[in-house]
Amino acid sequence: SAVIILVFFAIYSASGIVAGARLFESVFQVPYAQALWVGAGATILYTLVGGFLAVRWTDTVQATLMIFALILTPVMVILAVGGVQPSMLLIEQADPAKLDFFKGASLVGIISLMAWGLGYFGQPHILARFMAVDSVKSIPAARRIGMSWMILCLFGAMAVGFFGIAYFAQHPEQAGPVTANNERVFIALAGLLFNPWIAGILLSAILAAIMSTLSCQLLVCSSALTEDFYKGFVRKSASQRELVWIGRLAVLAVSVLAIALASNPDSRVLGLVSYAWAGFGAAFGPVILFSLAWKRMTRNGALAGMLVGAVTVVIWKQFAWFGLYEIVPGFLLASLA
Repeated sequence: SAVIILVFFAIYSASGIVAGARLFESVFQVPYAQALWVGAGATILYTLVGGFLAVRWTDTVQATLMIFALILTPVMVILAVGGVQPSMLLIEQADPAKLDFFKGASLVGIISLMAWGLGYFGQPHILARFMAVDSVKSIPAARRIGMSWMILCLFGAMAVGFFGIAYFAQHPEQAGPVTANNERVFIALAGLLFNPWIAGILLSAILAAIMSTLSCQLLVCSSALTEDFYKGFVRKSASQRELVWIGRLAVLAVSVLAIALASNPDSRVLGLVSYAWAGFGAAFGPVILFSLAWKRMTRNGALAGMLVGAVTVVIWKQFAWFGLYEIVPGFLLASLA
């Protein structure tokens, strides 16, 4: 499990570093390579110094910023265009297919999109948040807060992209950065529609999203290396102080690897996330579900599931058979194993 965590979190962490670099590149007009180090440095520093306590408190503030930004931005886009109806008309004029959710859809495509939901069960950084809850009694409230936040943020993010089409159809002269890279749509809209002070807060919400995920991922990598590997196999008698320093070195090592993976300026955030999401979902998802719901689950079954799930995702990704998202075969074969 430690090896799987390190491999896929290096890829996942790279996605956060790419997103941070895009933000600094757009806002400060600096080269991608320079933006990469600035964005990564901010998160690595406080994770290195503050550990889990720092991540817990910053997560709370960052989550509040994110939900505020993702609800406010689409509302302002709609108002700037003139309302929901004019927005729909502009989107239809730009490309009628954008209003048809099933345009160009295929059975494989729909299954691949729906399969993203399977990934949640196996994400260590999401599971770690629930494991950190103060008591079992807090779980129902945590579940309600977590799910409400997730639904609002996902709909907000989709609305930014969707109504962004209308805004840039109405203002094609401002569409250059988004045409070059459509993952910049939120950054561009925040800069165009808001007072610079408000825009600054909204853009910091992007950094918040990156930092909250990246810091948690680095911590999970650190604990995998220290607790599962170093203390488990190298030095069983290691002191707490020694483990803290090994953990910090692990955070640095994974960070450097992630920065190396993110150094390609053509990297896309979604491509990196989808690969890591599939890897964790297939390797750990079935293990978690069977452990909770099936009394005959065994250690060897868990080991077989993790290995088969992870290997299937890596092989399927290389060949992309049938255009099917690699989490589908990975999850199914891991469950069978």
